Amino acid sequence: MEITHAFVTHTHPDHVGGKFANVEIEGVTELLSKCKAKVVVHKAEAEFLKALSPSDIIKAESGDKIDVGGVEVQLLHTPGHTPGSQCFLVDNRIVSGDTLFIGACGRVDLPGSNPEQMYYSLTQKLMALPDDTILFPGHNYSATRTSTMGEQKKTNPYLSFSSLKQFLAAMGYR
Repeated sequence: MEITHAFVTHTHPDHVGGKFANVEIEGVTELLSKCKAKVVVHKAEAEFLKALSPSDIIKAESGDKIDVGGVEVQLLHTPGHTPGSQCFLVDNRIVSGDTLFIGACGRVDLPGSNPEQMYYSLTQKLMALPDDTILFPGHNYSATRTSTMGEQKKTNPYLSFSSLKQFLAAMGYR
C-alpha cells in the first residue's frame, strides 16, 4: 500500500504535530518527509500548516469527496472546536476528530472555538446521520473505542439539548 493522503480533522498540535504540553509531537511534517501524501485540511485552517508547501495541501470544503484507493471519503465541515474542524464519512462510518466523542463533545473554550457553531455542528450535521453510523472519535475518553450515532443520540448529554440557549448555558455561557 502507498500512503497518498493525510486527513486532518483540525490543526491542534495533538492532531498534526508540533509542541503540545511542552513535548514535541511528530506529525504531518514528518509523515511528508517519508512519503508523498497530500494533506487534506479544511480551507479555514490551511494557513496554520505553515511548515508545509502549498503544493502538499488540499484545501477542503464541506461536501468534498476524495477517492483514496477506490474508497470515497466525504468531508463534513463541523466547526465549533476550531473554525475548520471537519469529520470524515466513509460508507457508514464517521471519524469525528474533536467534534464528537463517546459521551461528550470537543471543548469550546479554546482560542478559535465557537460554542454556537458547535451546537449547530452537533445538532444539524452529526445528528442527521443515520443511527447505524459507526462513530470513531479523535480521542477515547470512554471504556469503548467506538459507538453508533443512534447510541450517542440516546446517551450523549451534548446531543440532548433542544435549544441553543440550553446548550450555551450547559457549556458555561449565559
